[in-house]
Amino acid sequence: MTTETPRWLTSSYSENGGACVEVATNLAASNGTVPLRDSKNPTGPALNLPANTFATFVAGIKTGELGTV
Repeated sequence: MTTETPRWLTSSYSENGGACVEVATNLAASNGTVPLRDSKNPTGPALNLPANTFATFVAGIKTGELGTV
């Protein structure tokens, strides 16, 4: 059995000095999860969201349902 490793991505909009979230969407199909981590602490913990929860979160951001900071 082979375990797929996360391929971490940071948004192209992340030009804010490193205060970013990284995601590994490559695991959505094989594991059903989308790991997220703090880009400033790549060896720290990752939050594993169910793929459908991550999709709902992204959709909420795109539509403005989550507001702005």
